[in-house]
Amino acid sequence: MLKEMGRTSLAVLVILCVLRTVKAFEMEIVPAERIVAQIGNTLILTCNTTGCASPSFSWRTQMDSPLGGKVSNYRTYSTLTMNPVSIVNSHSYLCTVMCDDREKKEKSVKVELYSFPSDPVIEISPSLVAGEEATVICKIPDVYPSHHLEVLLKKDEHVLREKKFFEDDSTNTETKTVTHTFHPTATDIGKEITCVARLLIADMDFEPKERTSSQKLNANFGPQNTDIAASPGSSPMEGDTLNLTCVTQSNPPAKIVWSKYLAEESIQHLINNDVLSIPHVHFNDSGRYICEVINPVTNKTDKAAMDIIIQGAPVITKLSIEPSTTVQEGENVSIQCSAESNPAPKIILRRKSDNADMRPYSAGSILLPSVMFQNGGDYECLAENKFGKSKSEITLNVNYGPKNTMITVIPTAALKEGETVTMKCTSSGNPAPVISWKKKKANGESEKIFKNATLTIRNLQSQDLGLYECEAYNRFGKEEKAVKLYVQGLEEPDQMIPLIIAFSSVAAVVVPAVAILIYVSRQAKINGSYSLVKALRLKV
Repeated sequence: MLKEMGRTSLAVLVILCVLRTVKAFEMEIVPAERIVAQIGNTLILTCNTTGCASPSFSWRTQMDSPLGGKVSNYRTYSTLTMNPVSIVNSHSYLCTVMCDDREKKEKSVKVELYSFPSDPVIEISPSLVAGEEATVICKIPDVYPSHHLEVLLKKDEHVLREKKFFEDDSTNTETKTVTHTFHPTATDIGKEITCVARLLIADMDFEPKERTSSQKLNANFGPQNTDIAASPGSSPMEGDTLNLTCVTQSNPPAKIVWSKYLAEESIQHLINNDVLSIPHVHFNDSGRYICEVINPVTNKTDKAAMDIIIQGAPVITKLSIEPSTTVQEGENVSIQCSAESNPAPKIILRRKSDNADMRPYSAGSILLPSVMFQNGGDYECLAENKFGKSKSEITLNVNYGPKNTMITVIPTAALKEGETVTMKCTSSGNPAPVISWKKKKANGESEKIFKNATLTIRNLQSQDLGLYECEAYNRFGKEEKAVKLYVQGLEEPDQMIPLIIAFSSVAAVVVPAVAILIYVSRQAKINGSYSLVKALRLKV
């Protein structure tokens, strides 16, 4: 009896344990209750069951609209896949589960949609020109629902345009645009155009709710405000390095051409560069320099000019004699001197000779009509200003025939037979004359006896008496002088007074006769000595 009661209690206990381990039939939808999905993405709804060995599943919308998705059933769960999510998926979805055809359970989930897939797109006119009308467009692609969209268009921190689409009634995704027209300036270059789009939907949790795009402005303009900067300045000293810089405002950068005005309004092209560098400037670098700029996009041009004046001490640029530095007496001669400097130099042209008849010439030129041999010599040109002075020399060589030929007899005191007599012939000319001596023979012919300026007769004898001729010669002419040694008797008791008489003649030209000492030696007994008559007679 007790054994049977024990077995009965154990069976009851086992049945109770089995009943306690069997779960109740339950279901759930994941995600639960409310789902926020972006159009274009993939959404999977999962309907799970517990406590049912063989559940059956079904999906529908509360409005019995198309599911817009694919249903997949598994042993204990079912999925509804929407790929991609579209506007037709904006519903409340109901999942119904039947367990062994005896018990049914249902749960629903609401799918709320939005579309805010990408950042705004900014479009700006491709070639903005400063001062000309330009348009900026901000596009917000595939937005939904657009009546919650707010758009802000800014330039840096300055608001250009603000637009709210609250009254929009679009039922699908749309690209919304905001357009702004303005006139860009040169100062706008580098500034940012920013488009801020906000999709603000209350009680809808998604990110991001704000998207931003920016683009830098690049307006073409100019050239304008063109100017020239000179270093070390517009009046540099001769020998300095001059740098001229062309400064302009232009976008894109302008092409630059340097040129210089020449005589007769012609223009000399120099270089294509923003800096014109001239090392070791000279006075002839003075002038007007032009910087011309052109924008290859706007096709506009601008230019600037600057006058450059090179300063410095004078530089003698010309010192000349016309027709030549070597002329013949009687020609017309012009001596010219010129110099350049800034400020203008004072020029003095003169002959270096100290002759009283010469004077300084300040006009930079000397005219010598029918030049004379006295005009020959060294001439100097002196140019001076406040920065310094410069000097140059030139020689005028005047060719002329022999002139002022003279004979000198030495000694002039009393001579004795057997002593030495020296006769010296001098003459001027250019080139220097060649001097020779001749002596008249008894038959009247002249015989060349010596080729030198000085004729010396040693051991004077009677046969040395006679007419001596001095000839001075160069390629421009000749001149002759003569001297005669002879004896003229005077009435004196017991003695013969020696008398020296001079004759002179000119072969090429007639000139006044000049008394030259002529010594006629003759032996006389005057207390054993010779006397020189002081009173000389001139015979022609």
